Amino acid sequence: MGKVILGATISLDGFINDRNGSVDALYPDLADWRESEMGKESIHNTGAVVMGWNSYAMAEDPDWYVDYEYQVPIFVLTHQVPKKKPKETDTITFTFVTDGLESAIRQAKEAAGGKDVNIIGAANTAQQCLKAGLADELHVDIMPVLLCGGLRLFENMDMERIQLERIKVVELPGGRTHLRFRFVR
Repeated sequence: MGKVILGATISLDGFINDRNGSVDALYPDLADWRESEMGKESIHNTGAVVMGWNSYAMAEDPDWYVDYEYQVPIFVLTHQVPKKKPKETDTITFTFVTDGLESAIRQAKEAAGGKDVNIIGAANTAQQCLKAGLADELHVDIMPVLLCGGLRLFENMDMERIQLERIKVVELPGGRTHLRFRFVR
């Protein structure tokens, strides 16, 4: 059975984007990541993706998903289904989920066929996932950059202490450090 993985890339000072909402400084090595052992493992093991609306809508290119590393069913959290749905391929489909994160994860697990469900998203999606205890693992990539402002992944979370067990630490080319944790229940 696949795992539900909450994944994020953050700056050294804990931000997932800069003051302007840009994530560019966190992904200068995206092509290298795709070719790294960690990237290939993640791409191979992922059977479905859940993402927040902001992550989905952030791309300036309307055909961003054509080159997206995860060519799997994508479940997008939203309050309203868009009137125009993106083109789909044999491997990538879009489901716009209006009834919450738990529903999106349940649907993604079914679509993943025993592979992992990767939750990609902004702070709100990550925080909802943590509060509901829906993820099995937390994968955080830290980039050696200080953004000194923007949106923090774990800020203003009003919840009990979360306990983590470290599984893996890997240094990747480009200065990226991959941290992998299991949630202790």
